[in-house]
Parts: sequence; C-alpha cells; structure tokens
Amino acid sequence: MASAFRLAGLAALVAAPFVLSDFRLALLSKFLCFAIVALSIDLIWGYGGMLSLGHGFFFGLGAYAVAMYLKLEDAAGGLPDFMQWSGLRALPFFWVPFGSPLVALAAALMLPAFSAGFIGYLVFRSRITGVYFSLITQAVALIMTILIVGQQPYTGGTNGMTNFSTMLGFSLGDAGVQRALYAVTAACLVGSYLLCRWVTTSPFGRLLVAVQDDDARVRFSGIDPAIVKTLVLALSGALAGLAGALFVPQVGIISPALMGIVPSIEMVIWVAVGGRGTLVGAVVGALLVNAARSGLSESFPEVWQYALGGLFVGAVLLFPDGVAGLAASLRGRFKQSRPAHPAPRARAPILGDAP
Repeated sequence: MASAFRLAGLAALVAAPFVLSDFRLALLSKFLCFAIVALSIDLIWGYGGMLSLGHGFFFGLGAYAVAMYLKLEDAAGGLPDFMQWSGLRALPFFWVPFGSPLVALAAALMLPAFSAGFIGYLVFRSRITGVYFSLITQAVALIMTILIVGQQPYTGGTNGMTNFSTMLGFSLGDAGVQRALYAVTAACLVGSYLLCRWVTTSPFGRLLVAVQDDDARVRFSGIDPAIVKTLVLALSGALAGLAGALFVPQVGIISPALMGIVPSIEMVIWVAVGGRGTLVGAVVGALLVNAARSGLSESFPEVWQYALGGLFVGAVLLFPDGVAGLAASLRGRFKQSRPAHPAPRARAPILGDAP
C-alpha cells in the first residue's frame, strides 16, 4: 500500500507539467521546495527527537547564497542595485566568490551544514536537549534575522533581494526555464527523500532512534550521542539550504521575513500535520498545508488566516499522529474488518484410502 502511494506521488510529479498551467506549476514547485525543508525537519525531529524552531535560518542561508550569485549576474560586473542605493562604491570582499555559480551552490549547501553542525556541537556537547534546544534554535533564527535587517548595504535589509532576471544566462521569466527548474526541484525532492530513507533505515538511523529513546544508555555503550546528533543536524541543515537555493530563482525573492521565527514554526507545523517520523508524512504535510493556504487565501481573502489556524488546531487535536498516522490507522481497521478466509475442513477418511 505504501509503495503504491509513493509510486502514485512520483507519477503525479511527472505528469504535473503536462496538466497544470504555468502559474499552478510554479506554485507547486514552491511547495516542493517546502517539502524538502519538511523532510529535513522530520529527519531530526521524527527520528532524533530534536525539535528545531529555527530551520528558517538554514533555509535562508541557502537562499541568500544563490541570491547573491543572481544579483551579481544581473549587475554584469557592477554593483547590485541595493548596494548603489545604500551608497557603496565597491563590491564587498565576501561577495566576490559568489560570482561563480558553483561557489554559490556549494555555499548554499555547506554554509547551512557547517552552521547547523557548529550550533549542534556546542549545544549537544553541553547535553542540552528538549525544549532548551528548541529555544536556542529559535534564538539563533531571531538573531540572524536582526543581523540581516541591520546590514542593509550588504544584505538588502528588510526588503531582502529580489528582481532577478537571469540565471546562467537564461531568462527566469521564460516558461521553459521555469519548467526546467520544476524538474530539478522534483528530482531534488525525490533524491532528498531517498537519502533520508537510506539514513533512517541504516544502522546509523537505528542508532539515532536509540539516542532519542535513551541517550544515556548509548553513551554507556561507548558512543558519544553528541556526535550522532551533530552529524544528523548538519545533514538536516544542508537539505534546508538546498531547498532555499531552489526556492530563490523560482519565487524571485528572499528576505528576512522568510527565514525568521514565524516561518520556522510554520515548517514544524507542516511536519506535525503530515505525521513526524514517517518522511512521506512530512512531504504530504508540506504540500497539503501550503495548498490549503493558497486555496483559502484565494477564496476567502479576509478570513483565510483564521480558517488555516482552525485547520492546524483541528489536525493536532483530532489527528495527533498526522495524516500519515491517520492513513495507517484506517488501513489497519480495513484489514481487521475484512472477513478471513475459512480454513479448509479436513475430509473424513474413506474406506480404502491409503494410510
């Protein structure tokens, strides 16, 4: 059943460019970016017990890295527009390497990974867990948002970076380019899912679950739980950065509003609605919540936020295990309700039968 569901989802991804309009396809592509973020959170929360309330920061790092490249390509050797408005006369030294798309892509993956690993090592080395870890990640997201807003000449400030026109020489306004970006995003989502599934089903994944259940026993076995948590948090940060890198050229903007505390909490809600610890549930939750958000905002522009809030509360109260848990429960009830095939009755021996 689960395999059939995954195959149906894959078929839907392949068929989407042929049945959706350009606008709806771009919207779906943005949702797929969010699904990658949801996977990254489910990896650490569902299997490692680490609830991050600051994953928007890692998403934003990847997005800003690619945005810097896009702005430099648009500037064609000059200064990006927001730097000129801020009175800068020369390109800051740390912007120079981002003129290369390979450097920008590598930074979009490595900067979030190193940042997450560094934060994780400092936190887990001190044996900080639970709600305290969540508060620390939330504080990091808040601090970095304030820092980006305050450094307007170098980051674009509150407005962020926008008005991207080309990528690798191709116009981002071209429908064919956007379809190619959708294909890349869909492939990255499938690859991210397979990577997370491989990690969670490997011996390392079982060790991660053991750390979640009883890290003291794992420590007594000679394995440092801090190293295990740090590694998986770094991988989670890299996946969130990948999602940000894919998000920017398709949506056309990145700002502090997309990487602060509120977006980070919304990312956690996607996983909670879909069902943590399932991977598939994280993807479904991200797509379902954002599709509902888009549909409600179009149909009920004045009350859509209240309706969406009601959806969140209802999902948490009625389906605490998320959509994936609800589906598993219904599947179990269906199997129990099916009549069992009666066992064949033994035939009485007939005179003359061989012993």
